[in-house]
Amino acid sequence: MIVITTPTGQIGGRLLKILLDETRIGGEELRVIVRDPGKLPDAARARIDVITGSHGDAEVIDRAFAGADAVFWVVPSNPRGLSLDAMYSGFTRAAAKAFTTHGVGHVVGVSALGRGTPVAGHAGHVTASLAMDDLIASTGVAYRALANPTFIDNLLWQTASIRDQGMFTGTVAADRKTPMAATRDIAAAAAGLLLDRSWTGTDEVPVLGPEDLSPNDLAHIMSEVLGRPIRYQRQTLDELRTVLAGQGMGDTLVQGYLDMMEAKDNGLDDGVRRTPRAASPTTFREWCERVLKPAVQA
Repeated sequence: MIVITTPTGQIGGRLLKILLDETRIGGEELRVIVRDPGKLPDAARARIDVITGSHGDAEVIDRAFAGADAVFWVVPSNPRGLSLDAMYSGFTRAAAKAFTTHGVGHVVGVSALGRGTPVAGHAGHVTASLAMDDLIASTGVAYRALANPTFIDNLLWQTASIRDQGMFTGTVAADRKTPMAATRDIAAAAAGLLLDRSWTGTDEVPVLGPEDLSPNDLAHIMSEVLGRPIRYQRQTLDELRTVLAGQGMGDTLVQGYLDMMEAKDNGLDDGVRRTPRAASPTTFREWCERVLKPAVQA
């Protein structure tokens, strides 16, 4: 049995669909942990076991992990969390204990690039995510951390600005080329690991996208796909602080985002060489055609 956390999220939802398609005739049993079962697709609910609650709750985790062979682990966003350690490792501690208690064999988690880089210890959310990986690995479970760069899909948060102002913002230099990955490719990587559990030990699995692109490159491609000029405007970290605080995010988490973005501009995502195994397939142009353009037109 495979247990999926965050089954209605960008990655977890896509993963659930992939696994349902792959296991349509026999194969793996699927179980999800979800706060609101009503958000699950109707067709999915009839084919999966649903555990209602938070996967940070020890009692919920005990019920969900009983009889589980593998777990897909994602820490949910908590904009009002008290600390980054509480948001990542604190949230995961009940699950880490339950991996051992219930004899879970394999865990796949969503994490980040940066391990081994000079800035990894001062990268806010990424630093906390890497510490969470260490916590999971310390249980002795076979673990694969999906080491991701910035998600392409994060641009959807700026759909209104792209549509109404022809502009998107960020804090990295306009000509700095970095990897980006589509969440659909991250889900596909997770599905492959969960369905073929021949791997052992602990390791990272980079999901880097097919090419490195700068914000200027992104603006050029968006302009071509949308048929109108789109430009990039670089924000200062202080400007980003104001935006995040205005969204109600606590000071500790705001600082975590600022530290992460500063680390990205200083090479956080540059430490892993792209190989055929790490080069996930979805191009930025394809993502714009498939995801961004319909969102802007809507």
